[in-house]
Amino acid sequence: MQPISKMPHQTQSYAAREVMVRIGPVMGVPAALESLGLDPREVLADCGFDIGIFDDPDNLISFVARGRLMADCAAKANCPYFGLLIGQHSGLDSLGLPGLLAKHSPDVRTALDNLVRYFHLQTRGSMLALQENNGIATLSYHIRQSSSRANDEVGAGAVAIMFNVLQELCGPDWLPREAWFIHKQPLDAEPYRHFFQTHLRFNAEQNAIFFLASWLNRPQKSAHPDLYKMAQQQIELLEVQQDSNFPDQVRRVLPEAIIRGDSNADHVAALFSMHPRTLNRHLKAYGTNFRELRDKVSFTIAAQLLNDTDLEISQIATNLSYADARSFIRAFRRWSGTTPARWRAQQKLLRNIEKY
Repeated sequence: MQPISKMPHQTQSYAAREVMVRIGPVMGVPAALESLGLDPREVLADCGFDIGIFDDPDNLISFVARGRLMADCAAKANCPYFGLLIGQHSGLDSLGLPGLLAKHSPDVRTALDNLVRYFHLQTRGSMLALQENNGIATLSYHIRQSSSRANDEVGAGAVAIMFNVLQELCGPDWLPREAWFIHKQPLDAEPYRHFFQTHLRFNAEQNAIFFLASWLNRPQKSAHPDLYKMAQQQIELLEVQQDSNFPDQVRRVLPEAIIRGDSNADHVAALFSMHPRTLNRHLKAYGTNFRELRDKVSFTIAAQLLNDTDLEISQIATNLSYADARSFIRAFRRWSGTTPARWRAQQKLLRNIEKY
């Protein structure tokens, strides 16, 4: 095995840059600690965090620090399902302006489309995707910047939040068909079964909720046209203020395109109503190109699946739309300088070192 201290330089260059995110989606941390009979102020202080960060859901924290917060609290509480507990305490109200816009959207489909469209305003470290196939809709959560110490907690919490959001939008009669989790099956899955009340799949390809697509056409009784218009104006203003550059916009659409097998330049350029040459010309102005962006996003997805699941290399290759495992291995070596199997072993060793 290649020494950890000499991991390929290219792997480091593909590590996602640190981004700042709202504390909102994990506002349930203090309540989760209290439900376990712990003093949130003491536990958070022991973990190096001030409880005051939870005073305002719009307070910012780095994506990595938020992951460390969840991992450290889970360890202090000795609770293997801590991420699930956090997610149970969060819903539309925790998602800021995107959540407000969804709450007052005229129907469930529009609400979810708005959440997917504007989710990057609430966190740039992850994304939502909505798909519909053969009468089944899938709302999925994808991590763009790994917080490897807490990927299990982050994923479980995200699925729980999606469950709460869908129940808020659809009403108390709504129930999912399945709930998927990237992380391995816990020794005790009863807390998951009790909360989701549906078939569970662990070690899955994505963190996702599956439900009947017919719910997408359901009108929202809570929708208020004036509040919807106000939220739309505010969110468009916020998007302009953030002024995300064109490569960021391309990065946001690539994960879903890669998973769907539509990540060629023609398809992605069509999403922006432009010719592939125009797409690359715009990217060149920012010092990058389409292949480089696609490689970086593909590496991020592959790294998460290698790190968080026991999926075979051939299964990961299929999820990334490669014709076979050999093609994927060649690509991964080009991205990182090593093979997927060796990279997975290196990460496992690093995690074991971190524990001590």
